[in-house]
Amino acid sequence: MSTGKVSITLDSEHTVHESEHTDALGPQNQQRIIASNEILARQVQAFLEASEDVDADIETIEDILEVLNFDESEDNATADADAPDTHHDHEEDSHDEESHDGHDMSMSFLRSHHDTSSSQENDVWSKQEVKQMTHLLKERGSSTFIEEYVKTRNIPILKLLDAFKIHLCPELQNRKPKTMLYFLRVALAHVLRKRDKLPQYNTIQDAVDLIRKSQRILILTGAGININEAFAGVSCGIPDFRSRDGLYSSLKTKGEYDLDDPQQMFDINYFRENPSVFYSFASQIYPSNFVPSPCHRFIKLIEDKGKLLRNHTQNIDTLETLAGVKKVLQCHGSFATASCLLCRQRVPGTEIEADILNHKVPLCKSCNPTPTAPIKPKKTSKKKAKGQWDSDVEDESDAPEYPAGIMKPDITFFGEKLTDDFDHSLAEDRWNVDLLLVIGTSLKVSPVAEILSHLPHSIPQILINKTPIRHINPDIVLLGNADNVVLHLCKELGWELPLPPEPVQTATPNPSVTRSQPPRRNTKKRPTSGDDSDATSSQTPPPPPERVGDSHVWLFEGAEGGRWLHDLKRRLGIAKSTTSSAAPSGYNTRQSTPATSSPAGKNGDARREAKKARIA
Repeated sequence: MSTGKVSITLDSEHTVHESEHTDALGPQNQQRIIASNEILARQVQAFLEASEDVDADIETIEDILEVLNFDESEDNATADADAPDTHHDHEEDSHDEESHDGHDMSMSFLRSHHDTSSSQENDVWSKQEVKQMTHLLKERGSSTFIEEYVKTRNIPILKLLDAFKIHLCPELQNRKPKTMLYFLRVALAHVLRKRDKLPQYNTIQDAVDLIRKSQRILILTGAGININEAFAGVSCGIPDFRSRDGLYSSLKTKGEYDLDDPQQMFDINYFRENPSVFYSFASQIYPSNFVPSPCHRFIKLIEDKGKLLRNHTQNIDTLETLAGVKKVLQCHGSFATASCLLCRQRVPGTEIEADILNHKVPLCKSCNPTPTAPIKPKKTSKKKAKGQWDSDVEDESDAPEYPAGIMKPDITFFGEKLTDDFDHSLAEDRWNVDLLLVIGTSLKVSPVAEILSHLPHSIPQILINKTPIRHINPDIVLLGNADNVVLHLCKELGWELPLPPEPVQTATPNPSVTRSQPPRRNTKKRPTSGDDSDATSSQTPPPPPERVGDSHVWLFEGAEGGRWLHDLKRRLGIAKSTTSSAAPSGYNTRQSTPATSSPAGKNGDARREAKKARIA
């Protein structure tokens, strides 16, 4: 008896389309076949999407896709007649825009459907065994888990998947060993993302106590430590990358450079083709003469007190080093050194500083021993009206525009790998850290974004950021301008920030170059309350932080909670018109100071209510 066949295709909306080939089975059995193949297609889709986060080589991907290779001669004919156009343009998908709810939905197809007649046995693991396995995974990481259960105990991967409620379709249960190991890694990565909050830490006082008692603090930082809207002149003057007013948005809006996408500014292939575009812009982000922010000096203070394990920074400005921090790893490289693209010779970044500030393309002195005429950025002419001829563009020579041996700052561009220092440092730090501080980063760029999943889940985590991060679950969330938050913590700790260093004189720049440099303040008179000297006495002090209900979330000036904060208040049963309690000390967990206690309090409440109206 012939059996029914089903063609499965995925369109750009990941919709599954089925088309029957024969009608040999009854309607009920046909529906079972359709449902079964839909689950298979969804599971394949989930594993393919997971390859964005979990490494998979082309052989593994092809092995997964092979399960969808039905009799194409039959299926394609029927699909052409009965199914809609399902061409899938992968370039239209944006992984960065996918929510983690979407990731969970894909994973649900690995968990929810279990054919007991052909899949793993039920209840092969006791609750205690699963608890022990999960604890090992969360504390020691996926590599240790695989070493213990796969290599040492030789437990079949299907059985291990069952412990995490992952039930594969029969077609996926006998793939190549490498593919099966990939399935397990996907399951483990999903568990590692689901960190449980440590319930004993909730208040600002808890954060203060953790910082005071910890001796090996790991700090992850991003562009948010360079920006402070509250105090004019305090911020470093260096733009971030991804905010609505950040570098990429500015590049796109102004359209001054010949870029199809703003991120091309940091694309290694584009740089090799036209380095002048980067060097016509690089002076705007070059760190020379910028003053470290209170956040940089807070990290220095933690190091001075012998508490810093390491600062993993995603910033390329070297301001941590300028602040005096020794235990710092620039994960994405920096301007501190530069290398030749041809001979790979590395030199101090100061050797190309003058060229950067004068918008010139620097050349390797070894590859170009004979001085050449300075290379100025090529002008990109405006688009002409239709029918007009631009002789400057049309008459370009076919000769190479640049000599061999272009120098490039040792910044990790898109298309380049991070250095081995990152992996070595992470492997060392994960077993020594006793507190994690995440400051001024949205953790959207891998592999730095994955650091948290490599740390033991029992390590306390504190987030200091302007906006919440949806894909992590820190124990204490301090939302607001990062400088304001660390100044408040210093006040509660009784610490005094070190003075900002004097700016270093740069190489002689082009006088026409305009750069964002905050003015120097008088730093001789310093208050003893922990407030930063950069904030002048004429400025109104920021309002005290306010707690969101009885949660672990605290709002400082500059906080932008958006939908995340709205949903949190709804879960806590906080009415829209109800304000969170404002604690003058910053860590009173129950009682609050009346809003009418002082004129300053009224002004602070008014500012907060106005801000809430904007971010709600």
